[in-house]
Amino acid sequence: MTKIAFIFPGQGSQAVGMGSELVHANEGNKEFYDKADKQLGFALSKLMIEGPVEELTYTYNAQPALLTTSTMISEILQAAGLKPDYTIGHSLGEYSALVASGVMSFEDGVKIVHERGLYMNEAVPAGEGAMAAILGMQSEVLKEITDLVTSQGDVVQLANLNCPGQIVISGTKQGVEKASLQAKEAGAKRAIQLVVSGPFHSELMRPAASKLQDALDQLDMHNTDVPVISNVTASPVITSEEMKELLVQQLYSPVRFEESIRALMELGVNTFIECGPGKVLSGLVKKIDRTAVIYAAYDLESIDQVIAASKEW
Repeated sequence: MTKIAFIFPGQGSQAVGMGSELVHANEGNKEFYDKADKQLGFALSKLMIEGPVEELTYTYNAQPALLTTSTMISEILQAAGLKPDYTIGHSLGEYSALVASGVMSFEDGVKIVHERGLYMNEAVPAGEGAMAAILGMQSEVLKEITDLVTSQGDVVQLANLNCPGQIVISGTKQGVEKASLQAKEAGAKRAIQLVVSGPFHSELMRPAASKLQDALDQLDMHNTDVPVISNVTASPVITSEEMKELLVQQLYSPVRFEESIRALMELGVNTFIECGPGKVLSGLVKKIDRTAVIYAAYDLESIDQVIAASKEW
């Protein structure tokens, strides 16, 4: 029996032009652009189609842009009969997962992630924080390094536990630079600066948490029959109240992605479909378990391939 999880990417996967091919292929997909533009009160779709990439990368633009593209792809797949048994998102992608599971509407999703981005930017203005992927180092060793750098006055911590050998750190620009250097000196293979505009999933995001809590309290959220795997707990969630609490904690807590994928496998999931621009999460899942069946649905051709393959499941 095929058990499917839809997985949704987070910031860093944004690209100018994302979603535009799907709109050109089917005019009905334009409704996602139109709804997002109307909900936000500015032409997000123009920014998605034309850029510039620097403006698209700002967290308050990247978040609704990614949710719009991911939801468009998810809806195309579901309209073709592909229904997920579970959903999971990486960081911002968790909101796309909530939309796919019916916890919140697309319109509310676009609105809340734009607001989330504004709160995050206010907490740490663009350029003052940073994130970096550390390759080839155990989490325990890297945590010792980040704890030491933080104790010396430059905040940095583990932010994304992605897959074996890949951990993302987050904090002040100086903290991330120092921890990256010390990690390489301690044996890490590489330290790669991420193209994001803030120190997500770090203690520096706590000022945004109370504002996000107030915004979430205004949303009409629902319980779901399609569990969402929480970034914070790496466990399934079906109630809206629990999800609200976890979404607030998610701002300053590590994303336990590797743990979450292993939990899904224990729940019987044997097929993963990444819905969104790029193939970043597909690569991570493959590193977690090379036997996993993974599809990346990111453009017209790949979506058609997933739908065609599903006929055999």
